[in-house]
Amino acid sequence: MVSGWDDPGPTRGVAPLTRPRRLAPGARVAVVAPSGPVPEERLEAGLDILRGWDLDPVVAPHVLAVHPKLRYLAGDDRDRAADLQAAWCDPSVSAVFCARGGYGVQRMVDLLDWDAMRAAGPKVFVGYSDITALHEAFAARLGLVTLHGPMTAAADFLKNARAQEHLKATLFAPETVQTIAGGRALVPGRARGVTLGGCLALLAADLGTPYARPSARGGLLCIEDIDEEDYRIDRLLTQLLRSGWLDGVAGVLLGSWEECGPYDEVRAVFADRLGDLGVPVAEEFGFGHCDGALTVPFGVPAVLDAGVGGGAGADAGAGAGAGMVELRLEVPALR
Repeated sequence: MVSGWDDPGPTRGVAPLTRPRRLAPGARVAVVAPSGPVPEERLEAGLDILRGWDLDPVVAPHVLAVHPKLRYLAGDDRDRAADLQAAWCDPSVSAVFCARGGYGVQRMVDLLDWDAMRAAGPKVFVGYSDITALHEAFAARLGLVTLHGPMTAAADFLKNARAQEHLKATLFAPETVQTIAGGRALVPGRARGVTLGGCLALLAADLGTPYARPSARGGLLCIEDIDEEDYRIDRLLTQLLRSGWLDGVAGVLLGSWEECGPYDEVRAVFADRLGDLGVPVAEEFGFGHCDGALTVPFGVPAVLDAGVGGGAGADAGAGAGAGMVELRLEVPALR
């Protein structure tokens, strides 16, 4: 099975986005909290890691705030939006890192001044989980590659060397991690497309909003989630299918599904809902809410090799082995 940009069709769909510049030692990076409250001790531990990378982290004013009534939010919606916008528009800041996920981006994303942020130029943006809504908005409004990667105050970043090193390599030497390997093939095949995705529940929730792309046509869709039972995963995937959002998708990469029940039961849902798309599907690829989470750039052209190996024009033995999976970025995530 081979799918991707060479296939005939009325539109190419998901297009490559503008890549920000990689970071250099001494770069100033801002840490923001667009979603839930941030534990101070975790924040300090994450800042120490960034300083150890010879970065200069600055913390936005409301990162440690807690909404007085809705305590699942890191302060007021307008304050969280103002922090992100100020960080992005600060010419001394080269990157914006999210401290953690939770919930709250959908409440503040409409408060951002996208014209001002576009005028500030491209920068590196890192986050995942609830930050999915910002990945989609940055793609739609700014046309920028973003990094689906570990967050500064998240426990899975603080405690795992692999997560730290893969993010660091992506930020400073992205050509060294242009091939991302892991997982196995659920539906074998090879596909070419542009990466996109994030948290499954957030992608479904984004449908019909001003920042939702019309479909994943031509894309390599990377999805993961946490604490969703099998029937709820079924419902979310079915919503994407019924809306037509998955029409023309080139391939699917499934990341982590922590606290979603026995994986065999979750896997059965994927086989049932995605198996008939006629495209390669990779599973257990190692990004999302998991130990050692890999950093995956969104908006980059790539080839998904799900258990095929060798690809057209590849050297003999260069591709993934039988059942193995590789995502080969055609360009580094950052310039």
